[in-house]
Amino acid sequence: MYTISLNILDLQDGYHALVDVKILDQTFKLVVDTGASKTVLDKNTLLESGIQKDQFENTDILSSGLGTNNMQSFKLKLPYLQIGEWRKENFEVAVLDLATINYAYSQMGLPSVIGVLGGDILVHYSAKIDYAKETIKLNKTKKAKKLPTKKLTLNADT
Repeated sequence: MYTISLNILDLQDGYHALVDVKILDQTFKLVVDTGASKTVLDKNTLLESGIQKDQFENTDILSSGLGTNNMQSFKLKLPYLQIGEWRKENFEVAVLDLATINYAYSQMGLPSVIGVLGGDILVHYSAKIDYAKETIKLNKTKKAKKLPTKKLTLNADT
């Protein structure tokens, strides 16, 4: 298991945990997002870092969250994604335009982020977040065990 440092940001009305990530031989910051289903990177930051537009694979899926439910999403296979000593080769991420997040961060005087670290890493690599120690732990290998899921049922009478 790898132990990785977190940077906890006080946003006055809440907190964000950031982690440094190495992509394309550059270091960026990711927001640890336990509610995100997938790791998502910012399209504009990737383009500025040398990724060519034709490397994005169109998904024909409209993503929800981030204040909208009609944002075009793409996929990108990174040569590697590294967080501390934890590293995965040929890692696929979702790609969205995260300009609104970075604009909000800049308005608060915070550093920009390349995206969010989501459940595809947090769940499959058994993340353990320790806010008191400001660390996150990730297993080296992906867990093969399928996690139990619960179905949400809604009653129209309530």
